[in-house]
Amino acid sequence: MKIASVECLPVHAGWRKNFVFVRVETDSGVVGWGEAYSQYDRDRAIAAQVEELGRYLVGRDPFQIRHILQMAFDDYAQRRGSLEFYCATSGIEQALWDIVGKATEQPIYNLLGGPVRSRIRVYANGWSYKMQKPEEYARGAEAVRKRGFTAMKYDPVPGPWRTFIPKEHIKRAVKVMRAVRDAVGPDVDLLLDIHRRLAPMHAIDLANALAEFEPYWFEEPCQSENVEALAEVRRASRIPVVTGEALYARSGFRAIFRERAADIINPDVSNCGGILELTFIAAAAETEAIAVSPHNYNSTTMALSATVHAAACMPNFIITEYFLPFEEISARLCPNVLKPVDGYIALPDGPGLGLTVNEQVVRAEKGKPFPARTFRPLQDEGP
Repeated sequence: MKIASVECLPVHAGWRKNFVFVRVETDSGVVGWGEAYSQYDRDRAIAAQVEELGRYLVGRDPFQIRHILQMAFDDYAQRRGSLEFYCATSGIEQALWDIVGKATEQPIYNLLGGPVRSRIRVYANGWSYKMQKPEEYARGAEAVRKRGFTAMKYDPVPGPWRTFIPKEHIKRAVKVMRAVRDAVGPDVDLLLDIHRRLAPMHAIDLANALAEFEPYWFEEPCQSENVEALAEVRRASRIPVVTGEALYARSGFRAIFRERAADIINPDVSNCGGILELTFIAAAAETEAIAVSPHNYNSTTMALSATVHAAACMPNFIITEYFLPFEEISARLCPNVLKPVDGYIALPDGPGLGLTVNEQVVRAEKGKPFPARTFRPLQDEGP
């Protein structure tokens, strides 16, 4: 069996970004699917990387996943990684595992050593987009809870994203947190996403102000590259600190582990290097008593299934991400899309990723540019 073609199929998600799907076909007719991470305005660059790298896969054995990734980094990229490169390799890698699973008639988790759990806990995200007032957050959180989720994530700090913020932003975050906690009660886990925004002094003040509400975690309070800043926040915070969605491959996490800069890491299967790389990162974290909660700002199709297969084999897995705004389009793309029940997803038992892709719909929902956003002009910037 040899790889006959590698195709990139961007799909318009209808909300905030395009999905970047990867389709790999073999000369025996077996087709594998994967998903590369993408961002608003950056999906075309990622798709270009998939297409360019894909040229070098034709004629290779799809079972040789590790060698293909080595070739991609050493020879194709000449050991210069980037967001676009790792997104591309992640989507291709998932598709190769899908082929291998289908060829061997096994779910991917069985090929990784077998599962250590039968279901995967998920938290809801995307539900609070563009909310401003505490009462809006409260109503949104109640709706998420009624759907059976026992964990939900949101950003309580108002925009724009800047390193230094006024005290009013922290006061507003406290009001939002109190409103959500009062709405859902004490037993729902509230996950706070700070989006790599703050200087340590503000992050520490914010963590201390929100600690009374017992958040489940404090995600990316500072730039992930600034390991010393993260470690400073972790030492001062009573809330567990998370980082990892903007780190790529095992090498990206070395400094985090060495400096004890996080309690939990959240690498993304669609940009960290793929399924196998995610399990390697998790294994390294396990030796440091650090938990893993894979990031998943992707569709609820290929990337979610890839995450579930990898997470099934991680002893230190705790929870993963589920984006509510992508549910509708994902269900049209895959009729047997994974769906959470009471906050958990059961392991799929089909071969490969375990999904049936409606290729006609994938090709019909072509990716397209979103309207340009409005950014602050110079005169609106703070002191």
